[in-house]
This record gives sequence, structure tokens and C-alpha cells, in this order.
Amino acid sequence: MSELTQEDQYQNFLMDQITIPSKLLSDYHKHNIAEKEMIVILQIHRFSLLGVYFPTPDEIAATVSFDGQECSTILRKLLQRNMLKIIETNDEQSMVGERYSLEPLWVKLYQDSTDKQEQSSNESMNIFLLFEQEFGRTLSPFEIENINMWIDEEEQEPALIKAALREAVLMSKLNFKYIDRILREWKRKGIRSVGQAREHSKAFHDRQSQQSNRGQTEQKRDHSIYYNWLEDE
Repeated sequence: MSELTQEDQYQNFLMDQITIPSKLLSDYHKHNIAEKEMIVILQIHRFSLLGVYFPTPDEIAATVSFDGQECSTILRKLLQRNMLKIIETNDEQSMVGERYSLEPLWVKLYQDSTDKQEQSSNESMNIFLLFEQEFGRTLSPFEIENINMWIDEEEQEPALIKAALREAVLMSKLNFKYIDRILREWKRKGIRSVGQAREHSKAFHDRQSQQSNRGQTEQKRDHSIYYNWLEDE
């Protein structure tokens, strides 16, 4: 039997490849998938490409550095967390079988990402409508560009921009310069969400209450989220 030529070896190398979704490798940690779980997922994917659709824990264990019992535990956890599912199959002889499907994982990786992008797009559109409602007119191209700059260049959360708009309304200073000053001030103080704004507002309001001993009753307004941030120096 003749030895394999270098070309034959190269062709065998090319044939011995599997395709792994790059998003799985880049985002698995975002879905709290541990490294051992990741290896089991990759082995299930590899087995399926080889036509083995329901490998046993021991078969998987033969390809990894931990035993079948741990593989069984990992498989159970993946099923419980909806990263993996078992589906029934029927062959040409109507024999019922089972196979693993990684479809739930692919949905989490790709559909969730698409939903978030659509949600972000919808939130951006709602911001323009909200500004036009509060200003009582159509926004100018410059003002639209200003909002886009907050979102794209300064990476401000849409919810935080809405909060800044609301603050400007409550302070009767409805103009883009004032809103921009609010956003810059929040950013300087590390406030990146409405939740942080709420906490910061509460701390400010508590401080003001402790310092104030005046007996006169002031007209109240809702300070649960908003106040004049620019006066808190």
C-alpha cells in the first residue's frame, strides 16, 4: 500500500473540518454557558454532522476529559435551561427514535439578538415622536441629527434620553441645549440608566430634606426620578 502523498494528506485535512457558528464562540459566555457545557455542545454538533444524532453520555465522554456521569449531568442542565431539546423522529420503517436538537440555542444566539436590534430601533423611533409631542411641532433636520448623535456617537440609552426630556419639561426649560447639558452631566457622574438616575435622585432628595428645616409648605412635585441635576454640584 503506497503512502499518502502530501496532496492526499492536505485533502484529508480539508475534509476533516466542521463548521461552528462564530456567534456561539463569541457570545456563549453572555448566555452563562460554562466551558464544559460548551465542549458538550460542540461534541453534540460534531456528532450530528457525522450522522450520530443521539450520542450517549459515554460516547460524548470518550471525546472529552470528564466522565459519562458528568456528561449526563451537563446534558440534563442544558435541557433544563432550554439550550438543548430532544425530539422524536420516524424513519422509513416508521420506527420511532430520538435525537438532540440545538435549535433552542441557535434561537437564543440569533433571534434574541435580532429582537434586541428591533427593540432598539423601535425605541429610537418612539423618541422622535415623543420629542415632537413635547415640543408641539415637527423636529428640524438639525434636531433629528442631534438626537441621532446622542444615540449613535455618545451611546446614550433611549430611556435615559426620554428621562432628560422629561426633566427639561418639568423644569420648564424645553430646549435641546438644556437637554444636552443634562445628558452630559449624567454621563460625567456615571449615570447610564434610569435606574441609576432614580437612585441618584433619591439620594439628592434625601440630602435636601435633611438640610431643609423650613416650616413653610412647598408645592410638591414628583422627585422620584427627576430633579434639576445641574444644581447638584
